[in-house]
Amino acid sequence: MLQDYLRAGYPAILLLTQEPHRAEGVLPCEGWAFLSWDCLRGLRQAGRPQTLDEIRDPVEAVNRLGEMHDTVLLAHNLHLFFDIPELLQAIQNGVTRWKSTGCCLVMISPGVQMRPEIEKLFHVLDLPLPGEPDLFAMQEDLANGVSVQDEDGNAVQVATDYSSARAAKGLTEFEAETAFSLSLVRSGRFSPRVISEVKAQMIRKSGLMEFWQPADIADVGGLDNLKAYIRNRARAFEPDNGHLPKPKGIMLAGVPGTGKSLSCKATASLLGWPLIRLDIGALKHAYIGESERRMREATRIIDAFGEAVVWCDEIEKALAGSRSSGETDAGTTASMLGHLLTWMQETKAPVLFMATANDISKLPPEFIRRFDALFFVDLPSAAERSEIIRIMNRKYNAEISEAYAEKLQGYTGAEIEQLAKDSLFDGIDEALNGIVPLAKTMREEISALREWARTRARSGNTPEVQPVELRKIRTG
Repeated sequence: MLQDYLRAGYPAILLLTQEPHRAEGVLPCEGWAFLSWDCLRGLRQAGRPQTLDEIRDPVEAVNRLGEMHDTVLLAHNLHLFFDIPELLQAIQNGVTRWKSTGCCLVMISPGVQMRPEIEKLFHVLDLPLPGEPDLFAMQEDLANGVSVQDEDGNAVQVATDYSSARAAKGLTEFEAETAFSLSLVRSGRFSPRVISEVKAQMIRKSGLMEFWQPADIADVGGLDNLKAYIRNRARAFEPDNGHLPKPKGIMLAGVPGTGKSLSCKATASLLGWPLIRLDIGALKHAYIGESERRMREATRIIDAFGEAVVWCDEIEKALAGSRSSGETDAGTTASMLGHLLTWMQETKAPVLFMATANDISKLPPEFIRRFDALFFVDLPSAAERSEIIRIMNRKYNAEISEAYAEKLQGYTGAEIEQLAKDSLFDGIDEALNGIVPLAKTMREEISALREWARTRARSGNTPEVQPVELRKIRTG
């Protein structure tokens, strides 16, 4: 990846990577000598531990490059010494010399941390993370070096698994190797589930998002239209269906307590993917520009993670008024939304973005347009109420008769769940009298939501069973 820039005479390059040791292994190319420097080991040949010269001063190391020809100096963590004026001057003085002698200074750093005095002198490159072929080759090396025991206690060769190699995409070489090793220790094979558990560390360490446990689709009562859509579109993410367009986003809007959030969690279990909760409001920061940086960092981590359901709950509370947010937050929300819109449109990562909203009228239209489907989740139908009663009886060991489905008309799934819990203490009739459904307290708002969704959104609910009308025949 570096040879073309060296042939073109680039004298200074900033290489962005979290894998400095891997960089030493993949960067060397024919025609140049590659040396490595860090403040503890001094100068050494790249990829080898033996010290050639105990130069620990960064200024002296940079000046030494000016005495060489056709040499690349890989400088680790040089940015940590940018408060030394002599170092900045040594780089400025050296650039012209290095260009004429075929030399190049390559700074290896995890991020762009340039001083204005030298930022125009450097060309920025990214070291790509290991791809699927590299990860699969790593698996083969591990499989050849270990064996596991079968049920009879006989040693057997570990079989490689391309699905687990695909699941490890987004990890560094070190992270992938340790994840594969942990998978062998725990299950005796390369398990995508164990790999995903290790990848969850990316989310936890960032501090920007949360890793949630997916819900069982059996716990979602009704919503057959939504379930059918998700099951149908899930085919696009199968390895053999690469020709199918992959959906990027699904929006669930509707009455509070009708199972929108639970459906997002269950979608992750349907796809067999991890569930990441992105709280846009929590990304906002007091310092100017920090909120936007945190949003960019969050989407970068999601892209690296891959194969995940990203869930934003009640998103209208975080983005409401973003079109006029400059009056209240110096345009922070609008800037964050702008990056989110671009990311949703352009990301190539296998990610399904799911958002819920109770009042979709507060969301900007350009955001709604980014979703492949907009579903309206209404109060449960009679068939859905019966299914929810069965789920709650199983979940809480309650004894609500399905005949109550008619009495519970206008009740949300959350209210039926509360009824099941209260009935264990107070009895079904007293518990029922103690709950005032949203259909009464928010009658006007629910009617307005239904009217809005009638021509603007798909229905996620299971249709009501219509009675069959028989022809009336007069006999007399």
